[in-house]
Amino acid sequence: MALVCVTACSQSSKTKTESKSSNANNTLLWKISGKGLEKPSYLYGTIHMICGADAGLSNNFKDAIAKCDEVYLEIDMSNIIEMMGALSSLTMLGDTTLEDLYTPEEFVRVKKYFEKTSSMLPFDMLQKFKPMLASGLLEQGGMECDDAIAIEQVVMEQAADNKKKISGLETIKYQAGILDSIPYKMQAAQLLAFIDSSEAGAKNNETEALMDAYKAQDLSKLEELMIKTEPGMLKYYDILLFNRNRNWVAKLKDLLPKKSMVIAVGAGHLPGKNGVINLLKKEGYQVTPVDNKITKTKEI
Repeated sequence: MALVCVTACSQSSKTKTESKSSNANNTLLWKISGKGLEKPSYLYGTIHMICGADAGLSNNFKDAIAKCDEVYLEIDMSNIIEMMGALSSLTMLGDTTLEDLYTPEEFVRVKKYFEKTSSMLPFDMLQKFKPMLASGLLEQGGMECDDAIAIEQVVMEQAADNKKKISGLETIKYQAGILDSIPYKMQAAQLLAFIDSSEAGAKNNETEALMDAYKAQDLSKLEELMIKTEPGMLKYYDILLFNRNRNWVAKLKDLLPKKSMVIAVGAGHLPGKNGVINLLKKEGYQVTPVDNKITKTKEI
């Protein structure tokens, strides 16, 4: 992404942080103000992995980070001690492994797939992981580009450049523990379905549509696709999304009057009546869209 010659990407990026998007749904960046706040804070929707070419930050978002007192992510990914200490929470309870969740034939298929795909972790370790976590690792490794990166990492780098403290709204141990409420058998079935479709060379149109909606910054479309592509998970959305949203907003009510923050969480947590945007509004805050068009550069 270190490129020469600036060119506009569909529309040029505005430089003032207060600029508003022409379409309230087509932005990932939101200003939090009102309710007696002395300084505004900003809410931003992330995606865990995206190709490097699409991982830029807008001038407005960079400006928000530069002016804030602190940056909050879902978890403090800069805290290596906490991250390492939480490794045990990534595994299934009761010494369960993937072999316990599949028929012998299914297990062989899963094992062969993991072993032939490049992974940072050996299969002996991965097969103890909660299947949704293992599936996430496969999906990240299966991206079509070689330079995939977590948006959270880009945000952390920008925060570090501006010497901003990074904190977490929750811990990785808590996040991983949530998955114990979703039957491992159901998680394993989803993992196997992903592997089988990948083996068949099927293109994941649903994932591609979600990525397109994210890049278009269309939160309404993103919410629609999440419901459409994960119908079996709907009954677990309270656990995965809505309860966490409510917990975050309760925490933010205490933090917002004390300091100006940039809050960067998964974009799926933002839209809808149970989303962070609406929950903050219900608490009396003004949550308004901010232009987040990104100026890209092209190498010549």
